[in-house]
Amino acid sequence: MSTPPLPIKRRKLSDEVKERILETIQRDALGPGDILPSERELMSLYGVGRPAIREAMQALQGSGLIEVRHGERPRVAEASMDGVLEQMNLSMKHILSHSGATLEQLKEARLTFETYLVGRAALERSEADLVTLREAMDQQRAARDIPAEFMKLDGRVHEVIAGIPGNPLYAAVSSAIFGWLAVFHVGSVRRPGLEDLTLEEHDIIFAAIRDRDARAAKEAMIRHLTRSNSLYDQSNARPDPTPGG
Repeated sequence: MSTPPLPIKRRKLSDEVKERILETIQRDALGPGDILPSERELMSLYGVGRPAIREAMQALQGSGLIEVRHGERPRVAEASMDGVLEQMNLSMKHILSHSGATLEQLKEARLTFETYLVGRAALERSEADLVTLREAMDQQRAARDIPAEFMKLDGRVHEVIAGIPGNPLYAAVSSAIFGWLAVFHVGSVRRPGLEDLTLEEHDIIFAAIRDRDARAAKEAMIRHLTRSNSLYDQSNARPDPTPGG
C-alpha cells in the first residue's frame, strides 16, 4: 500500500514575495549596495498589496539580507559574519534559556574551538599579536573592580587569541559564543578572588603563546575554560546582559 501524499500547505503571500525577491537577487547577481525595486514597483510586479510586500521586506531585513531605510529604496545588504551572528543572537539566547542540554553542548563546543585556536595562536603569533593581547589583558586587569566591564574585556581577550591565526571568522564566532554564554554567568553575584584567578589563568595562557608552546597553551586553555564553564548555568540567566565571558 502506497503512502498517501502529504497535503499541500498554503503559503502566505509574503513568503512567496520573499522567495521572488531572493530569486531576483540571485538571477541578476545583485551585490551589496545594489538597489531593489520600490514597494510600489513590487506591488505592480507581483500583483499583491502593500502589507505582503512590507512583511516580506521585514523578513529579509531581519535575516540580514537587505537594508531598508526610510525614504529610500531597499538595497542588498553588505555581507558580514558579525551581522549574521548578531541576527542569531536572540534566537540562540532563547534556545539556550530553555535547553540545558544545548547550553552544555555550547560549552563543550567552545572548549574544543578555543583549545584548537590557542594552539594555532602559539605557533603563528607575531610580536604585534603579543602586544595586542597584552593590551587587552592590561585593560581587563584595570577593570577588575568593575564586574560588567571586567567580563566584557574577558571576552575581548579570548577574541584576540581567536584572531591570531588570521581568519576573521574565528574571532567573530568566539565573540558570539562568549556573548551567548554571558547571559548565564553567575558573575552578577561577585565572588571574591574570581577576578584574580581569571587574570592569573590568562597570564599562563599568554606565557605559553609567547613561548610558542602549543601544548602548554592548550592545557592552560582547557583548565581555564573547564573552570569557567562551571560558572554558566541556566538558572542564572540574566535579561539584557552585558556581553562578556
